[in-house]
Amino acid sequence: MAPVMYQDRYGTDCSLYWQPVATPAACFLMLFSVEQRQVRIGLKYNGSEVTTLQQYVLRRVLLVVPTVLGAGVFVFFLMRVIPGDICLVRWVDYGYDLRPELLELCRNNLGLNKPLHLQFYSFVKGMLTFDFGVSMWTERPIIEELELRFALSLQVAIMATTVSILIAVPLGIISAIKQNTWVDYAVRIVSIAGVALPSFWLGILIILGLLIGSQEFFGEPWMPPIEYVPLFVDPIANLSQLIWPVIATGYRYSSVATRMTRSAFLDVLREDYIRTARAKGLVEKLVVNRHALRNALLPVVTVIGMEFSFFMGGLVITEQVFNLNGLGRLMLESVLNADYNMIQALVMIVVLVFVGINLVIDLSYAWLDPRIRYG
Repeated sequence: MAPVMYQDRYGTDCSLYWQPVATPAACFLMLFSVEQRQVRIGLKYNGSEVTTLQQYVLRRVLLVVPTVLGAGVFVFFLMRVIPGDICLVRWVDYGYDLRPELLELCRNNLGLNKPLHLQFYSFVKGMLTFDFGVSMWTERPIIEELELRFALSLQVAIMATTVSILIAVPLGIISAIKQNTWVDYAVRIVSIAGVALPSFWLGILIILGLLIGSQEFFGEPWMPPIEYVPLFVDPIANLSQLIWPVIATGYRYSSVATRMTRSAFLDVLREDYIRTARAKGLVEKLVVNRHALRNALLPVVTVIGMEFSFFMGGLVITEQVFNLNGLGRLMLESVLNADYNMIQALVMIVVLVFVGINLVIDLSYAWLDPRIRYG
């Protein structure tokens, strides 16, 4: 449809690239119209184009501020009301005498005796400047504590998500195309087994298999390296350590994505436009790849994105099994040690990851399904 031109009494032209509005006044109100959110593509005002996608991204970025601030307020006050005293934990761990004056001195040094509003002000100020302070337990800068652990968790998340995609999408598509055949039943059994098996238990089986298999074939047992080496320093040592937890977690969470892919693909294959494409004589491969695949991936992308966010800080037990010093293990240690500063920093990092992944997922919808428009 050709652009419809309107001109208001001030001589300002407004060009809407696809719109059903009937009055010139609606030209300006299109920015705020809820009914037109699904159909607006672009707007020209005073000769400069402002796409609705850019507007949507701007609004989502602005929504990050109250989201992160709300999460910060919640975790800050939650840390102050739950039982636990970092000074008490430290003195007991060191085996010192629990004299009240020593505990009071510890609280003063850590700033725990300051008024609550001053503590909150310091926390918000540090959050805005990405200065999370020092750990109450190790007394080292939190940025230094997070640097190596964040790199490890990020690599595991990327690799596990890749493994999950490589397993889930092909198996889900094959299972849907071969519905109610032995292939479909086999894929469903594999996916159900992945859902039923916890990733940490699968990790234990992998370690036992490595020990027994290396002893059987090479004459001596072999275990993955314990010390983490960055990927760009020694790729072989890095992958020989991380490939096993990646396989365990990737297979476990690919099972959910496989079932989601199968269900979504079956729904798409029943649509009228798929039957029309087949009736026109199109090759089945073309029908699947061009007409069905992208429409079926919308719910799958959501599931995979949430899995990636979970991988960044939720693999606590898996990290314990494979002796990985990642963010999940650090979170567990911080909670046990009542390290308020470290817990707050970790929660804010996880919140930022979730917000960023959700934004990427929402933007990917428009690429996967051209019918979706933002406004």
